[in-house]
Amino acid sequence: MKLIIGLGNPGVKYAQNRHNIGFMAVDRIASDHGFGPWRSKFQGQISDGRFGPEKVALLKPETFMNLSGQSVGEAMRYLKLAPEDVIVFHDEIDLAPGKVRLKTGGGHAGHNGLRSIHGHIGPDYDRVRLGVGHPGHKDAVPGYVLRDFPKADAEWLDDLMRGISDGIADLVTGDGPKFLNAIALRVNPPRSSTSTPKPKPVREPVPEAADDRSALQKLVDRFR
Repeated sequence: MKLIIGLGNPGVKYAQNRHNIGFMAVDRIASDHGFGPWRSKFQGQISDGRFGPEKVALLKPETFMNLSGQSVGEAMRYLKLAPEDVIVFHDEIDLAPGKVRLKTGGGHAGHNGLRSIHGHIGPDYDRVRLGVGHPGHKDAVPGYVLRDFPKADAEWLDDLMRGISDGIADLVTGDGPKFLNAIALRVNPPRSSTSTPKPKPVREPVPEAADDRSALQKLVDRFR
């Protein structure tokens, strides 16, 4: 069984924040793949489904970001899962908007949600780092991630969610490259060329000037 966690803050006020992109991802997975209704459990909202033979639980902690580990730890203990069974979707300011990277283990890089999870289950879980961009100065980060995505980001954000949904079954079975490829096909689709190369102009042969000299005259002219 896999436990897929989306990080964010509960409530309408935070729903469209950059910090809530993890919530957005698991909501899209649940909606597109026929998961069960969300219900309150483990200090969060949980939804159950499966990809082929693999059972999957989606979890949105409602403890607020800084205490996410409480919900994750409770769910893991109840479901009898190990850290390697956990996948966390979270916002990543060190990646450009729309970029996605996979990571297993390592530090939390100052992300408060990951910091809390580290404290409850250790670092040895999988992360899906969802790029939201950086405001340019570290002092601006808290306000930046707690603001809504601007309307200008709607297109790439929707493409990203579609790609995550397309590839999630591959991620669950451990095929990270195929998961990332599914996202790339949505966010950066191959360009189809509908134009044909312009044909090169054909140069018409230049006709030679008519020569009405007699054969004898031509011969004489050669020896002048």
